[in-house]
Parts: sequence; C-alpha cells; structure tokens
Amino acid sequence: MSQRQGWLEGWRLLAALVVSLITLSLWIAAMRHFEVEGVRMVIRFTARSSLTLFCLAFSAAALARLWPNAWTRWQRRNRRYLGLSFAASHAIHAAAIVAFARMDPAGFAEATSVASYIFGGIGYAVIVVMSATSFDRTTALLGPRAFRALHLVGGYYLWIQFMVSFGKRVPAMPLYAAFLIPLLIVMALRLIAMAAHPRGRTAEAS
Repeated sequence: MSQRQGWLEGWRLLAALVVSLITLSLWIAAMRHFEVEGVRMVIRFTARSSLTLFCLAFSAAALARLWPNAWTRWQRRNRRYLGLSFAASHAIHAAAIVAFARMDPAGFAEATSVASYIFGGIGYAVIVVMSATSFDRTTALLGPRAFRALHLVGGYYLWIQFMVSFGKRVPAMPLYAAFLIPLLIVMALRLIAMAAHPRGRTAEAS
C-alpha cells in the first residue's frame, strides 16, 4: 500500500499550512491596520496555531500505536511536516513579537520578563535544532539514536514551555485553562502508548 494516499501530504502539506498561516496572520494584522493591536492579535493567533501543530506532531506516534486508522496513519506519516509547520508558525510568532517590541517598546517591556527571554530563547533554539535535523540528510548525519534523544528531550521541553506559557495566564484569564487540555491529553496518550508497548518505547519517543 502506498504511503502517499492523498494530495495533502509531505511538502505539499507543509506549503499549504505555511501559506495559510502567513495569509491569516496578514489578514489579522490588516484588520487593525497593521497597528500594535493587530500585531498583538497575530502573536496570540500564532501562539495557538503553534500549540495545535505541536500537539498534532507530538501525539502522532502514540495515536498511530493506540488507534491505527486512516487519520492516525496520515498524522504519523506527516509528523515531520506538521513539526516543520509548527516551526514556521513560531517563526511568524517571533516576527510579530519583534514588530511589537519596535512599535510599542513600553508595552513590550511590560509584557515580558528576564525569564521569558531566557526560556523563550532556549525554546527557539530547540525549535531551530529540531527543524534543522528533520531532513533526511541531517537525520542520517546525526544517527537514529541521537536523533531520537534530541527530539525526545526537545519535544518535552517545548511541552513544558507551552504548559507554563498558557498556564501562567490562567489566574487572570481562566479560559486559558482550555489550552492546557490538549497538552495534558497529548502527554497522557504518550504515556499510555509507552505503557502499552514497552518494547517500542525508544521508537515511540521519537
């Protein structure tokens, strides 16, 4: 059976998602005439699109093991491209943050802290390294064991960062708790899959 069962696969999927993210971000910013509030809306939008794409990539292997079907096989097949789409979403997020900092330095200073610079910077470094090692040539150069270890540690770091980033807003805005639900579900799925297939833990972690 061919692993490419539809048009929206692989690089086409990545291209479609990236074009959609850019188009939606420009549309959102244009709604506020590309002023500060529009840029802040883009920051919020890309934070949520990044969360969605991260959860799809991070849960792909576990879902394919636990509930093999057409959707989970597609998700598992395209995990690399979902992960790269997450990186693209977060690149747009970074560009919007830079624009916010330049347009409203006082507001940016109020919205950030030393901790956000440190842990956010580490997060972006992790995303860059994981993205750079998501291509066939760099994966082969790194080797399967190092690749799995890198993407395992990086994936869990990003999961923690998402939990903290959204969780710290819950006291002021309780509705933000809804964004923690997919993260908790993804972690539960990974743990269940590891328990159900102990011999496949190494492969599952990647």
